Amino acid sequence: LGGGAWQSRKARLKKRLLDMAGALIRLAAERQMRAAPTMIPPEGLYGEFAARFPYEETDDQQNAIDAVIDDLSLGKPMDRLICGDVGFGKTEVALRAAFLAAMEGFQVAVVVPTLLARQHFKTFSQRFSGLPIRVRQASRLVGSKELAETKKGIADGTVDIVVGTHALLGSAVSFKNLGLLIIDEEQHFGV
Repeated sequence: LGGGAWQSRKARLKKRLLDMAGALIRLAAERQMRAAPTMIPPEGLYGEFAARFPYEETDDQQNAIDAVIDDLSLGKPMDRLICGDVGFGKTEVALRAAFLAAMEGFQVAVVVPTLLARQHFKTFSQRFSGLPIRVRQASRLVGSKELAETKKGIADGTVDIVVGTHALLGSAVSFKNLGLLIIDEEQHFGV
């Protein structure tokens, strides 16, 4: 460990780490300088949507919802990580953010593992039923005709919210006006 090869290897690694840290700092600074659209809850309609949640929000859950709403209203790109145990209500936080973005005319992509695609699609469809929001699913669980229609709707803007796998991030999918990307915490199991 005290030899010259080890010292050289350690110095190269240290330089790479400093280069990566510098690149991350520059990226963070660039993001802070960028503007993003402001998304503010519409009076009345947001309250109606929130009232569709069949449970009472916990303090932690309400804090997470408020933090996301604050982020979306700042006019800066948002990076927010929501952590919580199973049953915390992370999906509800995502639903409220998706509501705000979709009601402002932006598209929302919800990236989930294949096994959760159907469940999240069902949840999003139920919560957005009766609203002028079109929710579609894009995963291998849907037929090729339906998937082609969904991709066309994403490209022409007629699909407001799409729940799908990481394939949504590929070059085969082109969003007309993507305003919010939600990545499910369990997506790391799917890729």
